[in-house]
Amino acid sequence: MSDSLNIRPLAGSLGAEVRGIRLGEMSDAEWRSVRAAWLEHLVLFFPDQHLSHAEHVALGRRLGEIEIHPFIPKVSEQFPEIVVLDSDKGARADTWHTDVTFSATPPMASILSMVVCPERGGDTLWTNQHLAYETLSDPIRELVDGLTAVHHAAPFGRPEVRAEHPAVRIHPETGRRSLFVNRTFTSHFKQLRRSESDVLLRMLCDWSEQPAFQVRYRWSKGAVGLWDNRATMHFAINDYQEPRVIERVTVLGDVPTGPPPRWEAFQYDAHSTGSSTVTAMPSKGMATDPRTNSIAKPA
Repeated sequence: MSDSLNIRPLAGSLGAEVRGIRLGEMSDAEWRSVRAAWLEHLVLFFPDQHLSHAEHVALGRRLGEIEIHPFIPKVSEQFPEIVVLDSDKGARADTWHTDVTFSATPPMASILSMVVCPERGGDTLWTNQHLAYETLSDPIRELVDGLTAVHHAAPFGRPEVRAEHPAVRIHPETGRRSLFVNRTFTSHFKQLRRSESDVLLRMLCDWSEQPAFQVRYRWSKGAVGLWDNRATMHFAINDYQEPRVIERVTVLGDVPTGPPPRWEAFQYDAHSTGSSTVTAMPSKGMATDPRTNSIAKPA
């Protein structure tokens, strides 16, 4: 790892602040060090960067193909890769979630640049889903290893937009397993009766969100955050009144892989009991656009 990097872990579970580097002027060797630190800590913070738009896009392209979102406001026509999230226009994400898991290919990463930061409040929390999985008891871990989770866009008013992913994801770069469910977008487990699924999902979310797995970051103007969407959840704390404006680049991901399902999908019938929703979801849902991860508009 580059000797110039000053990497300071922020919590016992994940997260580190990095100094001694200018993200807009990195060499390839420095980038390799940053990427290695990112895979280790899952979310990195770089204070006082003040990235230009061109530098922000170039940083995203070091990771992969950048999403061009058709609906979220852009910073400019010249840089459609950068979306603007303005709290005064409703851009507040104060629920635990992993981004866009209702897509068949959820984003691999996001890079956030803080443009307007409130004097107090507006921190963001992340949680380490590797640890959430690894610290489960053996029987629960064995159970979730064999389950498939259904994710949908119901929070956006589109429950028909959905995808199925293994409940346990194997990281494509490190090989570590992580719990891949979240409170916002995960609907249920295919192999379980709905009442069973509701209880298990609530328990797993409560477990994942506990403070022992978290890092909390206090933003400052010009700071940059880079997180691995494949193995984390995050929560933007809505405790501020002043404007909060961020510019974000999102990097497209791949199809999540994990252990194969061990059971067939649960079949509902007239004798099924204890189900909060006895009507199963339709066999096919509306897909997301694979190049934008946005909700595809109906024909």
